Amino acid sequence: MSTEFLIALLVSVGVLAYLVMAMVMPERF
Repeated sequence: MSTEFLIALLVSVGVLAYLVMAMVMPERF
């Protein structure tokens, strides 16, 4: 696996986690 692929994967997972947290706990955002 290439480094660019791993970076893109980490970024997408981070964005997904942020969206899920914003939906579960909207009062914190």
